[in-house]
Amino acid sequence: MAASSPASSASSSQVSAPAPFLSALGHEQVAFCHDKATGLRAIISIYTTALGPALGGTRFYPYATEQAALQDVLRLSRAMAYKNALCGLDHGGGKAVIIGDPATDKDEALLRAFGRFVESLGGRYVTACDVGTYVADMDVMAKETRFATGRSEANGGAGDSSVLTAFGVFQGMCASAAHVWGSPSLAGKTVGIAGVGKVGRLLAGLLLENGARVVVADVNSSAVERLRERHAEIDVAPDVFALVRSELDVYAPCALGGALDEATVGALQAKVVCGGANNQLVVEGADGTAEALMARGITYAPDFLVNAGGVIQVSDELHGFNFARAKHRTAGIFEATASVLRVAADKGISPAVAADHLAEERMAQVGSNRIWLPTR
Repeated sequence: MAASSPASSASSSQVSAPAPFLSALGHEQVAFCHDKATGLRAIISIYTTALGPALGGTRFYPYATEQAALQDVLRLSRAMAYKNALCGLDHGGGKAVIIGDPATDKDEALLRAFGRFVESLGGRYVTACDVGTYVADMDVMAKETRFATGRSEANGGAGDSSVLTAFGVFQGMCASAAHVWGSPSLAGKTVGIAGVGKVGRLLAGLLLENGARVVVADVNSSAVERLRERHAEIDVAPDVFALVRSELDVYAPCALGGALDEATVGALQAKVVCGGANNQLVVEGADGTAEALMARGITYAPDFLVNAGGVIQVSDELHGFNFARAKHRTAGIFEATASVLRVAADKGISPAVAADHLAEERMAQVGSNRIWLPTR
């Protein structure tokens, strides 16, 4: 599929990847964006619009090479397609990356230039916050595009999405508990949280309200201290690997990706893994990390499903944000997780594979009959 017309600036350019390259990967469109005046170098990847406009955040990161940036955005846009399909959103999967150091390269002119590129796609791609981009950045992009979500409340947006992200992870954890122990309650269970940033901190509070015992670990000692000032009953492990080896019922990775490597899976004592971190599985596919967890009798709640509260929130923003409505939809992560675990058990496959199959099924069945127009 050819790219849309370039942004209006004469010094800007937008180029599509060659069709054979896209055919091999399965992506609909990849746009390479360059604005000489601001130094912007960005890539927008649309995996599919079968269910509706592609929705996914913009990552601002100092990639070593453009090839590394391309590989990341292709992977991330595909993951967003599966996330959006599985949690029942009428959105395809997209992602964008801006190449650079957000601490030194980010400014209003560059963000507005990027906003113009997003606008030039005519609603095929809707952006939001990701690593290196924040609510204030979405407010700036929104000066140039109708298709920026995750804006501040003062600018008609929903603000911080961590509240619903944590709530969704909690729903997935309750569904996993029901699958493993026969009850959705986490009362009396010990849950280990690795990473107590925005999502991990809020998840800890939800678990304590449900009667769980919470143990945490984080490389940022000040984050742990702030959490314990609010919840003195929380226990602290010396480090993440010590947390993994401790007697847990549930392990919740809520920091960086790649949390479930060979050493971690081999040492885990928990019966359930359910956390907010993205891309937790180090090795995907046959003989991958998900299968290693299954072989050890550990139930894995797919991360791209249980952490979907954030994308549900920004999707709701497109219709005039209503927190109660978005929370109600996020509560649906419970049944979606339960469905994935049932299918996995019935077919003798890992929950990761079951989740992929269910997402692919929805994209094929619903997407084949869907006609959509730009969101706004």
